[in-house]
Amino acid sequence: MRIAVTGSIATDNLMTFPGRFAEQFLADKLSKISLSFLVNGLEIRRGGVAANIAFGLGCLGLRPLLVGTVGDDFGEYRQWLDEHGVDTSLVRTSERFHTARFVCTTDVDLNQIASFYPGAMSEDAGLDLTVLVGHADLVLIGAGDPAAMLSLTQQCRDLQIPFAADTSQQLAVLEGDQIRQLVGGASYLFSNEYEASLTEHKTGWTADELVAQVGTRVTTLGPDGVRVDRDGEQPIVVGPVKDVTTVDPTGTGDAFRAGFLAAVAWGLDLERAAQLGNLMAIRALETTGPQEYALRPADLVARCTTSYGDAAADELAAHLG
Repeated sequence: MRIAVTGSIATDNLMTFPGRFAEQFLADKLSKISLSFLVNGLEIRRGGVAANIAFGLGCLGLRPLLVGTVGDDFGEYRQWLDEHGVDTSLVRTSERFHTARFVCTTDVDLNQIASFYPGAMSEDAGLDLTVLVGHADLVLIGAGDPAAMLSLTQQCRDLQIPFAADTSQQLAVLEGDQIRQLVGGASYLFSNEYEASLTEHKTGWTADELVAQVGTRVTTLGPDGVRVDRDGEQPIVVGPVKDVTTVDPTGTGDAFRAGFLAAVAWGLDLERAAQLGNLMAIRALETTGPQEYALRPADLVARCTTSYGDAAADELAAHLG
């Protein structure tokens, strides 16, 4: 099973300010702010939901196709993804824009001032998925440019390529009718618990009506694990991984999706898919940065044994190699 992944491809520029933003603002001058903060730390991380998910799939040996638009500054990032099993041959380079970029400064109270530059991602609406016919069995439509998400979803329908809907961060700006277009007919719908409620609220669909619109609805529940719903069937609830050390939550949802879809591609059942999704999410959670974790099959199998038992571990071990 070949999986293609669309959505944002970006770099994160993260800085730390050793003071408090609140102490720098004057209430009577807020209409004329002109400030510069001397920061004492800078981290540049590879990110973007599509790239994060593709990275996880690549580490699991799936050789996913990454689809999107970047700038001519993408060379080193492209090499990184290639080295981690991602096929970047369908990532096009914009002639006008840099790769999308998130710039964020955090103070000692964890308050943040941030900007997101969409850059080349703004051209994703012009992507043509015809090249995937006969080469992809499933397309994940990840959060990115809203117009692109709608276009790519409709292309999947027109080309009769199964797709997974992952609206995540863009739910806040999407209207109910747009969400219905993105979700209806999806083979899989991914969201966390809050996004699941927001999707129901904006679409006007009840939980049962939403499940009836998709093949499989996957809702991550944070420390409570994950719930998988299918129309007319009993829900599958999988508990969390045991003995977790939280380091950085960035990218945990993307890692979950990679693990879940990898298990699906291997032909495992939905319970095993949820378990591998949880195990992958923990690898990201216990590491700083969404693409900095290393996958060691023996470690994954050991943690699977502890959390989900020998039978689950044996099934995953057969595919993790």
